[in-house]
Amino acid sequence: MRRMSVTFLSLVMLLTASGNSDLFAAPRPDLWPRWQAHDQTSTVKVDHSAWGQFLKTYLVAGHPSGINRLRYGDITPADRRALSEYLDRLQAISVSALNRAEQKAYWINLYNALTIKVVLDHYPVGSIRDIGISPGWFSAGPWDAKFLTIEGKKVSLNDIEHRILRPIWRDNRVHYAVNCASLGCPNLQPEPFTAENTERLLERGAREYVNHPRGARIEGGRLTVSSIFDWFQVDFGGSAQKVIEHLRRFAEPPLREELKAVGSIASYTYDWSLNQP
Repeated sequence: MRRMSVTFLSLVMLLTASGNSDLFAAPRPDLWPRWQAHDQTSTVKVDHSAWGQFLKTYLVAGHPSGINRLRYGDITPADRRALSEYLDRLQAISVSALNRAEQKAYWINLYNALTIKVVLDHYPVGSIRDIGISPGWFSAGPWDAKFLTIEGKKVSLNDIEHRILRPIWRDNRVHYAVNCASLGCPNLQPEPFTAENTERLLERGAREYVNHPRGARIEGGRLTVSSIFDWFQVDFGGSAQKVIEHLRRFAEPPLREELKAVGSIASYTYDWSLNQP
C-alpha cells in the first residue's frame, strides 16, 4: 500500500510540474457540433470597443524583448469591472445567429479577454499554470474550468480553442491569435479581432512569432522551435517536415535562408512565465 502511495504521489508531482513544457499535453481538436450553427446572411456586428480600450490602456506593444506585455499590476478596479462587463455582454450574444467571420473574431476575443480576467482574479501569480482550478486529479491550470455560459451552455477555455476554433476553422494561424498569458506564447495583439481585420492580424501574429527566437531559432545548425509546433503538430501538417515548411512560409529572409539547410527539428522550448513587464 505504501509503495502504491509513493508511486501515485510521484506521478502527480510529474504531471503537475510547471517548469517543464514537455509535460503539457495539448488536447486534440474535438468538434462540439453545437457551435457549427451560423447565419451567413447575418450583418450583425459585435462591439469589441471595450476590449480595444482595455488593450490600448494596458498592453505594452513593441516591448524591447519583442514580446507584447500586459501591465496586470496597474489595472484599476474600474477597468477590471469593465472587463467583466465586456465578457458579460459577449455571453449575452446569440453566437449562432452571427456569420462565420464575426464568430471567428468573437471566439478569439472571448478567449483572450477571459484569460486575462482569470489571471487578474488570481494575481499576483508567476504563471497561468499555477492557477490550478480545472476539475480532475491530473488537471493543471484553469483551462477546463467552465467560466462562461453561452446560449445556455457552460464553456471553458479549452472548449473555445480545441472544440470550436480549431475544428471549425481548421486554420493553424489561430495558434498565433489565442493568448495564454505566457512569455512563450504568440503576442497578444494590440487591437481586437474583427470580421474585417482577422486575416491581417493572423498573418501579423504568425510572422511576429515565427521570426522571434521563442518561435524558431537556429544555433550551430540546430533548429529549436516553440513547443506549440510539437503540441499541435497535427494542425501544422502532422510531421516535423511540415512544421518546417510552415516556418518557411512566414520566415523573413534571414531565417528563411537558414531554414533551407535544416532538415529536422532538434528541440522544442516554451516559457510559461507570465507575460508581464
